[in-house]
Amino acid sequence: MSNVEVVPVARQPVAGPRLWLALLALAAGGFGIGTGEFAIMGILPEVAAHHMMTEPQAGRLISAYALGVVVGAPVLAVWGARLPRIRLAISLMAAYAVTNFASALAPDFATLMFFRFLSGLPHGAYFGVAALIAASMVEPYRRGFAVGRVMMGLTVAALLGNPLAIWLGQVAGWRYPFALVGGIAVLTMVLIWRCVPRKLPEPKSSAAQELGALRNPRVWMALAIGAIGCGGMFAVMSYVAPIITQAAHLSERFVPVALSVFGAGMIAGSYAGGLAADRSVMKGMLGVLVWTMVVLLLFPVLMVHPVAVFAGVFLVGTAVALGTLLQVRLMDVAAEAQTLAASLNHSAFNLANALGAWLGGAVIEAGWGLRATGWAGAVLSAAGLVVLWLAWRQERRWRSLHRA
Repeated sequence: MSNVEVVPVARQPVAGPRLWLALLALAAGGFGIGTGEFAIMGILPEVAAHHMMTEPQAGRLISAYALGVVVGAPVLAVWGARLPRIRLAISLMAAYAVTNFASALAPDFATLMFFRFLSGLPHGAYFGVAALIAASMVEPYRRGFAVGRVMMGLTVAALLGNPLAIWLGQVAGWRYPFALVGGIAVLTMVLIWRCVPRKLPEPKSSAAQELGALRNPRVWMALAIGAIGCGGMFAVMSYVAPIITQAAHLSERFVPVALSVFGAGMIAGSYAGGLAADRSVMKGMLGVLVWTMVVLLLFPVLMVHPVAVFAGVFLVGTAVALGTLLQVRLMDVAAEAQTLAASLNHSAFNLANALGAWLGGAVIEAGWGLRATGWAGAVLSAAGLVVLWLAWRQERRWRSLHRA
């Protein structure tokens, strides 16, 4: 027995240019969020210099944002349970715009850090509700396609938005990237209002109903796959700058190039993840985790070559395919707690970011060198496979129980 039908879809699915415009509007929010999340990594030197501190000290802004994502996803999903999804998406983008404009105007570091935390709050909830809106516009067998297109906004940000924001910060000052992101959020609000159809299925929900996701072991297992299995990508990419300059012996000017190549890999991964989700979510996750483990085992060989390192970075980026598959998986298992479960996917993704960065740093500090980041990432992918196997067994028991 499958519960795919718990995600309602329009009786007459949206099609043609209208569908593409609606998906583009939703993806624009992902583009803004992706730019806001990652650009700070490239302008840390400017932020640190302005506030007269070291770059590691300024790096607390990244942690503050990630904490906001982890906290905000469940809180805002529950808060917005009774709101129409389109109104909730626009409200979340409004909050993202205000907090980024406030970040641009922050008079001191403590205030900036506070607004970076607030900026992270709408992140996960927006992606969750945007994915549900996208899935409701198409036939059930095309949900992976629709969700993948929304998630592609985040990946295009890594390819284009992040380098643009970093360049703007270096040329005009660190405040301007935050203002740029706020402007993208405002544009997204307009696009969603104008382009996303109003007459879409709106299942009734409540805070208590959404909190039911936290009692669902299948939801927790899916989140565990993401929190562990996605960590391998971050074990490597958190240290892309020293990998490019120290392992591949290239100039610092190639670091933004590597980030753009990584973004291209993420776009390819999002596309592949959407196709796989429309065939078999569980088999798709198995294939992505095995693929990622192989890529990460190969990466230490590629990273020492000044050309092959870019191929390796591209391949590591394709691991983001797991995110789309997990988004669809959470829709399938969340029953009536769709918004919270879909939003928690991004909390898990940020936990994977923290876990991967920590493990990659630990093996470097242990004296094993930058090459060991690939091996550490492969271990996390292998651990994700173990969790997936447990989820598979759990799914078989659940299906047997509901057939009885």
